[in-house]
Amino acid sequence: MNHVGIVGRTTKDLSLRQLSEGRVQTTFTVAINRQYKNSEGVNEADFVQCIAWGKLAELLIKHCGKGSLIGIKGRLQTGSYINRENQKVFTTDVVAEEIRFYALKPVANATEAPAIPKDFVLPEQESELVKSL
Repeated sequence: MNHVGIVGRTTKDLSLRQLSEGRVQTTFTVAINRQYKNSEGVNEADFVQCIAWGKLAELLIKHCGKGSLIGIKGRLQTGSYINRENQKVFTTDVVAEEIRFYALKPVANATEAPAIPKDFVLPEQESELVKSL
């Protein structure tokens, strides 16, 4: 079984990559606050690399600016590459299969505020939805 669910904030405005055969993709990082404070009394964060494809990538680009709070349901994907120092680097990414928009921030170069998606749900409302199912 390979399932993962995370909720966090995008760390920058997203950009769309055009690939062969009309495929599109975006790679982005989500910052997830830890539940505890370090010795200086500061909540640390984990930074998780994520990938979205196709229409899901297009929706993210359209609606999510830097700092948008989103939920991602997906799967883990590992990989590796050789860096400039000729060392093997291992990667772990979350491949997004579903996105939930919680709090949207405007995209930097957008001329208007982001439209609220039909399935927009605040985190405190999500538990109510689960109960009704």
